[in-house]
Amino acid sequence: MAEKPAVNKWVVAGTVLIGTIMAVLDSSIVNVALPDMRGTLGATVDEITWVVTGYILSNVIIMPIVSMLSSRFGRKNFYLFSIASFTLASMACGLSTTLGAIVVWRIIQGIGGGVLITVSQAILREVFPPQEQGVAMGLYGLGVVLAPAFGPTLGGWITDQYSWPWVFFINVPIGIVNVLMVMRFIEDPPYLVRTRGHIDWTGLALLTVGLGALQLMLENGEKDNWWDSAFITRLAIVAAVGLALFIWRELKSDTPAVDLRLFRNGAFTSATAIGAILGLGLYAALFLLPLFLQNLLGYSAYESGLVLMPRGLAMAVLMPIAGRFYNKIGPRVLVGLGLVVSAYSFYALSHLTSEVGFWDLFWPQMWQGVGFGLIFVALSTAALATIEKPRMTSASGLYNVVRQVFGSVGVALSATQLTSGMARYHDMLSWHLGSTDLATWRWLQMVEGGMRAAGSDAYTAAQRALALLDGIVTQQAAVMSYNHVFLLITALFVICLPLVVFLKGVEHAVGMEMMGE
Repeated sequence: MAEKPAVNKWVVAGTVLIGTIMAVLDSSIVNVALPDMRGTLGATVDEITWVVTGYILSNVIIMPIVSMLSSRFGRKNFYLFSIASFTLASMACGLSTTLGAIVVWRIIQGIGGGVLITVSQAILREVFPPQEQGVAMGLYGLGVVLAPAFGPTLGGWITDQYSWPWVFFINVPIGIVNVLMVMRFIEDPPYLVRTRGHIDWTGLALLTVGLGALQLMLENGEKDNWWDSAFITRLAIVAAVGLALFIWRELKSDTPAVDLRLFRNGAFTSATAIGAILGLGLYAALFLLPLFLQNLLGYSAYESGLVLMPRGLAMAVLMPIAGRFYNKIGPRVLVGLGLVVSAYSFYALSHLTSEVGFWDLFWPQMWQGVGFGLIFVALSTAALATIEKPRMTSASGLYNVVRQVFGSVGVALSATQLTSGMARYHDMLSWHLGSTDLATWRWLQMVEGGMRAAGSDAYTAAQRALALLDGIVTQQAAVMSYNHVFLLITALFVICLPLVVFLKGVEHAVGMEMMGE
């Protein structure tokens, strides 16, 4: 049977979710404040992106080793230290007057945030009995999935109403309250064994180098034109060699820094793979739709945030409901249905035009929120359903880091496909609208005639008409490229449907509890 928590499970859930929401929110709330920060700190566009990159990089590196550090220092002590460091780093970020200082504090903040995201999932999994695991992961999903969706809107409002330091200062009072709550309500689980032995420093070094190089490559690849850049090529080589040696080292070690043997569990591996696709689709959508709205339709950052609200609201409504239905329906039906609905939503977005209205965007996003809500709750629950409690924190770290890394992969691939697609479709449209196309020739004659009637000479009128045509072609090529990327994401959701059959639900979890695992 599940251990009885020292305090009410809902109090424990509220305590850990505060930290989760803060940590996830800070991955996106800062983005809209970057222009103001750049002006204050005197940084270039490339330099200011390190404020975001530093946080995500440290987030990704710390997640897989949280279990090892928890065992060494005690999970409550380590969790408490992470909240305190996150809060202090938030204050320091707001007080920073140089770019170097704020990047260093963002890295420290990201280390603390990665711990909060990972440990909170493990704690929720422990304090709720097997029959309520869906409810627990529904609560967890509200923090992990909704926070990045609402982050840009909240960040824009805070920056407009106050100033960019308040994007960080808002964490300070919340963090202090969370420290007090953790001290009062969170305890180490009885099965946790404190270890003081050997630390796999070689494995930690290889993990840091490999994941760090991979994340930097994904963050900077599109900007540096990928393989045309020697720097990106070197990062790719370092990432491949570092991660390959890390995997070899961890599988041979008796005391690995990261328990990669968890991937021998088919249900966990399947759930993690689907989680990777979910991360890719979620972050790609969060990246693409604001760009489409702002660059093509002329929306402000705040307005685009409001337009994107239906997805977040649909997830907020559906996640608790999906959590309650998890036991009755099981993960296979919920995740399968979620994948189908998500695929449909991206397919609907692959038919955008430059004249889309509110309802053209509302329904695809609403269905996307429904799909993501169904997938996340059932998948987060099923991923850990077959994992014994002593390995829970380690499994949570692996599951979350894979989703986070593939979120970065989604952004990088989307940006690359978008850019190459714009060039490809521009060339294709230009070829079709060449001088031999009668309709194009008539349109140019009509526009030139209008400009000459307005006072332009024949040469100027011809050049302006061609420039106007090129602008229209560029806009349509961009729309076609966005549609192409959304169609590719549709295919990914469809392709991973067969993995659903490997998921295991509450019956297996109950069986493990009864056997004392």
